[in-house]
Formats: sequence, structure tokens, C-alpha cells
Amino acid sequence: MSQLLPPDDPETDADADGAARPHHHHLEQARAQVIQLLSRQSVEKELLSRSESRNSDVVAQLVARQHQAALEQRLSHFHPADIAFVLEALAPEARDLAWTLVRPARRGAVLLETSDTVRRALVMSMPPEEVVALAGSLDTDDLADLVSSLPEEARQQVLERLDSADQAEVRSMLSFPEGTVGSMMDLDFIAVREDTTLEAVQRLLRRRKLLPAHTNQLFVVDRGNQLRGLLPLARLLLGDPEGQVAEVMNPRPVYFYTDDPSREAVAAFEKYDLISAPVLNLHRQVVGRVTVDAVLDEISERAQTEGLRQVGLTEEDEDLFAPVVASAQRRWPWLAINLATAFFASRVIGAFEPIIEALVALAALMPIVASIGGNTGNQSAALVIRGLALGQLGSDQLRRILRRELSISALNGALWGVVLGFATLLLYHQLPLSVVIAVALMLNMSVAALVGVLAPVLLHRLGRDPAMGSSIILTATTDSMGFFIFLGLAAVFLV
Repeated sequence: MSQLLPPDDPETDADADGAARPHHHHLEQARAQVIQLLSRQSVEKELLSRSESRNSDVVAQLVARQHQAALEQRLSHFHPADIAFVLEALAPEARDLAWTLVRPARRGAVLLETSDTVRRALVMSMPPEEVVALAGSLDTDDLADLVSSLPEEARQQVLERLDSADQAEVRSMLSFPEGTVGSMMDLDFIAVREDTTLEAVQRLLRRRKLLPAHTNQLFVVDRGNQLRGLLPLARLLLGDPEGQVAEVMNPRPVYFYTDDPSREAVAAFEKYDLISAPVLNLHRQVVGRVTVDAVLDEISERAQTEGLRQVGLTEEDEDLFAPVVASAQRRWPWLAINLATAFFASRVIGAFEPIIEALVALAALMPIVASIGGNTGNQSAALVIRGLALGQLGSDQLRRILRRELSISALNGALWGVVLGFATLLLYHQLPLSVVIAVALMLNMSVAALVGVLAPVLLHRLGRDPAMGSSIILTATTDSMGFFIFLGLAAVFLV
């Protein structure tokens, strides 16, 4: 049987362990073929189970082996991230079957690429001994990430089966709260003394034969393991071999403490174009490092989490095949809040029923005012949430951005209010109605900008997630106030 993407295919790359990695546009094709093989295997098993032939068991075994060989052939040349992509796209039963075909030596790398929900489901189906066996192919920080995603009972079972050294390091990694630099750091780094010659450092590296991934600089420490500076590899290679480390090192390094928020590391890596940076404990001793791949994972995870939270979903909803009842229950609070805000907005409309009956055009026009106001508020809120995440909004900055957003909403409100008023005049030939909707749009956009700035700040100071709560407040405010302003002006000037 032909391979989906043979290793010598010109459209594949090779990763560190020699596996060919298909480009993204091939992944859908790969997933479809895997699903097709799994479905065919399921159908053939069912047909053979109904057969009364004595040879049905032999045939069933041959068919199972044939499909297993075909699936293994496809998965064996995939990058771990691509295998994770395929697993996440499969239904639970097919996913479990495909998981058994992944080579044990590659399972650890695959698990690290899957979402937390899928990873938890796969690991829970494995005996603790098999999970412990994965430790041999994982670094301590990767093993800690894997163990942290397990339920408490399974976590303790895995930890108890680790050797004492790995157990101590994993427990140390798990002791750092989520969202801190300590929880994302790598324990594998190289430190040298400042009074060492460059030639001695080069000999040290040659003896190691393999450098930790993303090593672009060495950490310079004193006898107490306190950070003194950084030694870039370029200076090590190009400097005078007889010179000392202290002469060429960078004495003013960018570093982090273990309890610093991870968002500070993300901002620093973006600002200074870092590849790696040391992590210190409270005694300024080097205990680890942060690398660019960990920062990228943090950015990706944060973006996905915020995207889900903005619509009331959680990380459990990342699994497209999660149980229906459980998924529905997780969405109830969000829907309940939306129902309450929508009911409140409907009561605002209900208070103006006589006016709407007298001028039916109001019913057709008022959703426009609410919709544009909501868009304006979301734009302001997105900027403020980003500023809060990067720690850029102090009191002065907040006042400045508030004035700025109100000014922008006034300009946009004037422009698009005139446009909407002119369109209303063309449709209904009523100048007073055109003026009312233009003014209502301007006022509601100003209200939306005000709420878009203040709502995330208020939620942040109350310890709530601005990304999750701001949209609820914005929807309720722009809808209710939009209807109230428009219908209230109509009641005063049109009826």
C-alpha cells in the first residue's frame, strides 16, 4: 500500500527524529484518509461478526492487521504535532484506536501537542506504568506539563512511580502557580563562571556534545550560583580563547523571577526579541530559563483561551467530541446571563410600544443603532484588554485612552450618523426621523466607547477576567441604551 507522504516527498520536511512533516494543506487529506481507514475497519469487523463461517476469526484478524499496518504507515511519518492534529479531529472511539498505533517512543511528544482535554482523555485510558514510561522521552518541564493536566488521583499515581530525582524536579515545577514564569521555565541550561577562559568554556561544550534547545547564550554565575551576566555564543566563538568570560559577557541581562507573571515574560520577549532568558529565585540564584518556544506556546494558549472565554466557553469545549450533556451544562451560565440582559432590553422596548405602534419605522431602524454601538464598544474593549494584559494602563494612560476613545467615537458617530440619517431620509422621506436616528447613533457610540474602556478596567480591578465579562456588559449596555436613546428621542420629537 502506498504511503500518504513518503519521506522523500519534496513537499515534506524532516524533524529532529527523522519523521517527515506534511505541510498544513495536507493535514486535512491525512485526517480524511485516517478516518476512512478507521470507518472501513469498523464496518468490516461488523460484517465479519455476523458471518457464520469458521474462517471468520482468521479473516477478521487478517483484516485488522491490514488496516493496522496501513494506519501505522501513515502515522509513522507524521510530525508529533500533526499526529495530535489528527487525534483531535477524531471521535473518541476512533481516537483511542489511532492512539494505540502511535509508537510508544513518540507518545510523549504527541501528548504535549494535544489540547489539555484530549491529552487528559488519552492519559486516563493508559495505566500509570505506561505514563511513567513516557518520562524517559520527556524533559522535566515537559513531564511537569503532562502531569499537571492530569486529575489529582492520576497525578499522584504517576508521581509515586517516578524515581526520586525526577519526582523532586517535577514536584518543584508543579509548585509554581499557573500563569507565573516559574510554571513555564525550562530546567535545562548551561552556566559558567565569570573567571573562566573562553577556551575552557568551549571545551565544556564539546564534552556535552548536545546543547539544550534554543541555546543562544550561556548564563554567567558566581560561586553562589547568582547571576552575573550572559555570554552570547557569538562572543564565545569569536572572542580570544585566552580571554575571560567576564571580559565579553553582557553584564546587564534581561532576567525574570520565578513568581513574575508570565505576561511580563511574553512582553519582554516581544520587546527585546529574546530567544532565551534566565529565571532566578528570590536569592538571585539561577534556577531555570525561559525560551522562545515556551513564550509562543503561552501566547497561543492565551489567545485560544481568551477566544473561548469571550463566548462563554471553557477549555473543556476545545474537544469537538466532548459529551453533549456536559457541554450543554457548561454553557448554561453564559446563556442565562444573556437571557437576562436580552429580557431587560426587551422591557426597554416594551416601555415605548405606543410610540413604535404610531411610527412603525422605528422598529426597523432601532437594531442599527444597537448593532453599531456594540461594534464600537468591542473595539474599545479590545484595546483596553490588550493594554491590561501587557501592563500598560496606569491611571494617566487610562485617562488618556478614555479621552481618545471618546474622541474617536464622536468623530465616527458624526460621520456615520450623517450617513445613516441620509439613508433614512431616502427610505422614509421624514427629516425629523433622520435627525433623531443620527443623534441617537452618535450618543450610543459615545456610551459604547465609555463602557468599552471602563468595563474591562473595573472587572480587572475586581479580580475578574476582562475578556470574559466585558462582552456581556457591552451587549447589555449598547442594546438597552441604544433602544432607550433612540426611542426616547423619538418620543420627545416625533410623537
